[in-house]
Amino acid sequence: MADKSKILLIGGTGYIGKFIVEASIKEGHPTFVLVRESTLSLSSPAKSIVINNFNNLGVNFLIGDLLDHGSLLKAIKQVDVVISSIAHDQVDNQVNIIAAIKESGNIKSLQMMWIERILLNQQQDWLLQRLKFDELLRLKEFLTRVASNSFAGFFLPALNQRSSGGLGSFLHSHVQASSIRSTAVTTTSNQPGATASHGDRLVILGDGNVKVVFNKEEDIATYTIKAVDDPRTVNKILYIKPPANIISSNELVSLWEKKIGKTIERVYVPEEQILKNIQETSDFLRKLTLAICHSWFVNGDQTNFEIEPSFGVEASELYPDVKYTTVDEYLNQFV
Repeated sequence: MADKSKILLIGGTGYIGKFIVEASIKEGHPTFVLVRESTLSLSSPAKSIVINNFNNLGVNFLIGDLLDHGSLLKAIKQVDVVISSIAHDQVDNQVNIIAAIKESGNIKSLQMMWIERILLNQQQDWLLQRLKFDELLRLKEFLTRVASNSFAGFFLPALNQRSSGGLGSFLHSHVQASSIRSTAVTTTSNQPGATASHGDRLVILGDGNVKVVFNKEEDIATYTIKAVDDPRTVNKILYIKPPANIISSNELVSLWEKKIGKTIERVYVPEEQILKNIQETSDFLRKLTLAICHSWFVNGDQTNFEIEPSFGVEASELYPDVKYTTVDEYLNQFV
């Protein structure tokens, strides 16, 4: 049996990165994580838990920084595959990874957690210029883009008041606060939909009828690592769209109401208000997050297209042996 590829995770201690690191170890890959020296000092309680877990799993730490070309190049030269799961506030620095890979000359595969379709469909020059898509696409001969779609652990807990957070907190600070009093529509009909919770109400972007994909983070990580040495994913987008996880906000909250046996007040935020928020904010991360929310929950950019073999493959079809967690199953933990 051939040796497993050596994998470097950039963003490996981040939200989705830590799941990919664990999946890589589970699959038997020698696994490396690029970390700042300050991260290893365990100054952050949250990071210390992640670092200690990685130590127990046998992860190899490489000291470096996305903004330091020398340390980045040194790390990349030690591996076969690079997986980038950097946070949204660092995505414009992905050009640094590209430059180091080009110079190293030894990487056989680059995987990036990707929001390309979302951003291209937004047709926003500020996004395309900031993220340097043209630079990235020049690496197509060994590039796999992973379209993970929505993180279940970030979005779905908002249905449960006691676990609300993530997008729920973000929307209430940056969308609902400026729209709910004047433009949102409140209803308690049997046509609910939600992306965030507050008290006994749920905030819905758009009309709630758009289909969205929610995937458990561990499943995203498993599919990502499965694709590492798979030639079928080279120069393709790996779409993680398991059929049972494609659901509209209306259907999602109907399912939740059925599980808890109660009806919840719903507040609908119209598209015009979301676009107004995007236009008015000067903060890049806020603008990017709102653009993604608009793309997914209003435009339906996760589901409004067919995957053509010329540009993409679907993960659950490619790897039918993976038993993924359905949205229905995921919600049971909150009941």
